[in-house]
Amino acid sequence: MNQLQNFTKGFLKENPVFVLLLGMCPVLGVTSSAINGLGMGLATTFVLVMSNTVVSLVKKQIPSKVRIPSFIVIIASFVTIVEMVMEGFLPELYNQLGLFIPLIVVNCLILGRAEAFASKNNFISSVIDGLGMGLGFTFALTLLGTVREMLGSGTIFNVSFVPENAQTFLLFVMPPGAFIALGFLIAFINRLKHKRA
Repeated sequence: MNQLQNFTKGFLKENPVFVLLLGMCPVLGVTSSAINGLGMGLATTFVLVMSNTVVSLVKKQIPSKVRIPSFIVIIASFVTIVEMVMEGFLPELYNQLGLFIPLIVVNCLILGRAEAFASKNNFISSVIDGLGMGLGFTFALTLLGTVREMLGSGTIFNVSFVPENAQTFLLFVMPPGAFIALGFLIAFINRLKHKRA
């Protein structure tokens, strides 16, 4: 049951975006569409799971004085893998996400989970924590991207659902729209949590 709680806490109770407000740079920067949110979320999830795995396995070999730099090197290694794979196999998504892919290295969600959880727990717990937090982050980015794309372009995953001449709110695919949509989603999530309490 404890492992299940570790996995599910990233979705609502400790969602990195809607509750903890971590990793706001990619959240606001790349979620102009659902596909961008999903792509960035899955890339971050891969890095989070892999870095948590490695940190949990080598934590006893890392001297405490170089703990944080060591974690950053581990994270950067997996970000490089993600960047190269995405550039080779998903060039269109790679071009859309651009600079935000290398910035995964300094995403406070990943470094925070490495420091607060993986460095203090075993391999299995660290993998489950990374997967749960990563999928919660992916859920949040995809949801925000979907809302922004739906209101701003009249599409979801680039599939149009409104007539061609229908009016959309261009503001939502622009940077200010990210703040507005995120604010409303956080308010909605908080309302749900208070109703359940």
